[in-house]
Amino acid sequence: MKKMYHLSTCNTCARIINELNLPNDFVLQDIKTDPITKVQLEEMRQLTDSYESLFSKRARLYKELDLKDKNLSEDDFKTYILEHYTFLKRPVTIIGNAIFIGNSKKVVEATKNALNEQ
Repeated sequence: MKKMYHLSTCNTCARIINELNLPNDFVLQDIKTDPITKVQLEEMRQLTDSYESLFSKRARLYKELDLKDKNLSEDDFKTYILEHYTFLKRPVTIIGNAIFIGNSKKVVEATKNALNEQ
């Protein structure tokens, strides 16, 4: 699978997409207009260590709902991600059985390396 879950209105996601120069067979899913499904989220979870690793603690709603002061379980992280797109750490890129989560320089560089190995 070659897929990226992103937000088309996010400048950082757009910059990363341009920087990666993704091949034509790559599937881009705008999570705002085409929300992730439970099955898709479970597929992502199988490639990483937890739902928490897919969860964005930078989301405005995270602060608004005062979630930082709550002890969230894995089920809570999963539920919040499915309820609102803003809780998915973006972008999430899947290349084969490898998953790359977020927009740090280290993650973007690892994604580039994985693309070059294809």
